[in-house]
Amino acid sequence: MGAELLPSATGEFEAAAHAAPVARSQWALLRRRFFRHKLAVVSLGVLALIFVACFGADLFAPYSNTQQDLLLGPVSPRVGHWLGTDELGRDQLSRVLYAGQISLKVGLAVALISTFVGTAVGAIAGYAGRATDQVLMRVTDLFLVVPALAILALALDRFGNEDTTIILVLAGLFWMYAARVVRGQVMSIKEKEFVEAARASGASSTRIVVRHVLPNTVGPILVTATLGVALAIVTESTLSFLGFGVQPPETSWGNLLKDAEGTVGTSQAYLIYGPGLAILITVLAVNFVGDGLRDAFDPRSERRR
Repeated sequence: MGAELLPSATGEFEAAAHAAPVARSQWALLRRRFFRHKLAVVSLGVLALIFVACFGADLFAPYSNTQQDLLLGPVSPRVGHWLGTDELGRDQLSRVLYAGQISLKVGLAVALISTFVGTAVGAIAGYAGRATDQVLMRVTDLFLVVPALAILALALDRFGNEDTTIILVLAGLFWMYAARVVRGQVMSIKEKEFVEAARASGASSTRIVVRHVLPNTVGPILVTATLGVALAIVTESTLSFLGFGVQPPETSWGNLLKDAEGTVGTSQAYLIYGPGLAILITVLAVNFVGDGLRDAFDPRSERRR
């Protein structure tokens, strides 16, 4: 028995040894393709700066998030208060940096959870096919046609506006996009020869999906996840602006916009610029990084443009 297993073990070892440099060369190629996308590289740098500035706000913010100066009151942007102050004398730049912690945290958490759930659903539907695929895709379609903003507002009004609730509710309404992308990829990959070979060798369906199918869907999954970050940030900001999202005393970019809503057309309209530009720049940067990842994993997409 041992003599029969030895060649197989040796073959697996040799295959693994051969696969390692191949994988490294593939990742090196992906890095080169990504770094050729100049806008994506610049956007990645901008995102890094935003994350460092926001999550390091205790170090970089000139003032506390809640520090008031009633004697100063509202002042327009100037040295020492680069984005001005509000009617309570709170420094707007400091508030934008601290608010970014919640907006970015929500965006990342929603993208991770929804991508994980969507990947699982899409992989099961795509690989199992038949009745399983039909049921899961009908559920996915049902979630896609639901008026998301109304459902979000009702759910947050019912269960509260804590960060965790916002993240879970948003993730529960965004997983469908990853599910549809992954399902399409899995349905194509499961017909490949290497999957047929794994199936013929007696590997379980779970092992085939985890070891052979999903690794070949990493590109579309990463692109979907990055776009999910942007979508979550915009949605959270919209909800907070409407009064259903993050509530004071906590701050997000959305409720900073809500606080500044009444200043439009007045001498304090500068209060809109900070959170508005933060949302705009972050969302654009995330989308450009997603474009770079898409071109890195699928060079044909770059040639088609």
